[in-house]
Amino acid sequence: MQAVILAGGLGTRLRPFTEVIPKPLLPIGEKSVLEIQIEQLRRHGCEEVFLATNYKSDYVRNFFGDGSRYGVRLHISEEKIPLGTAGPLTLIKDRLTKPFIVMNGDILSTIDFSKFYRFALDLPAALCVTIKKVITPFAFGRIHHEGDYVLDIEEKPNFEIQVLAGIYVMKPEIFQFIPDNTYFGMDKLIKNMLAGGAPVGKYQLQEYWLDIGQIPDYERAQQAYEQHFARAEAEEPKT
Repeated sequence: MQAVILAGGLGTRLRPFTEVIPKPLLPIGEKSVLEIQIEQLRRHGCEEVFLATNYKSDYVRNFFGDGSRYGVRLHISEEKIPLGTAGPLTLIKDRLTKPFIVMNGDILSTIDFSKFYRFALDLPAALCVTIKKVITPFAFGRIHHEGDYVLDIEEKPNFEIQVLAGIYVMKPEIFQFIPDNTYFGMDKLIKNMLAGGAPVGKYQLQEYWLDIGQIPDYERAQQAYEQHFARAEAEEPKT
């Protein structure tokens, strides 16, 4: 199994941390975000990982080497101009000849990658996305009314929405939808496929998931490491 981790983001919302360290190398517990992701992928049968980089690419290259200490074959792909979230895949499309996993480099999840991969293979779609239910508290009381009279008040109700979780399985035919050397995002890819009548699969992510987009999320990630990831590492058989 192959995987691509999109590790080229600037991490502007996590400054000042990312002024020195690229966001995917920020420490979470005893490891960096990328180390946790790579080890999770390896546990589910991933043998080859591509890191799509831009910002501070040399830091990432020097940190990981060839990936042998993580039990995978690791390759660094560096974009010379910003290519968005889907565009960087075209730089390595000649090496992605089988269905592959793609994930954002700022996500922590205990998703069963092998289960998701098998699910996506069975779908007649070049792209399968993960979605996650997110519950967001509303800051105001909601008023229900009719005419000039209040009927009820709902105190600070929660909103439930399904969000794109930033983990995908793609098949090689996906490259007919992604232009070369062009800034091109996942949202644009999905919209173009749907507009053209191409099917897009979806997989409901039930496991733990966190997008490390802002400093409060980074603080939550520190807590999540002990609960969800350190234990998995301790239980892994030693070879």
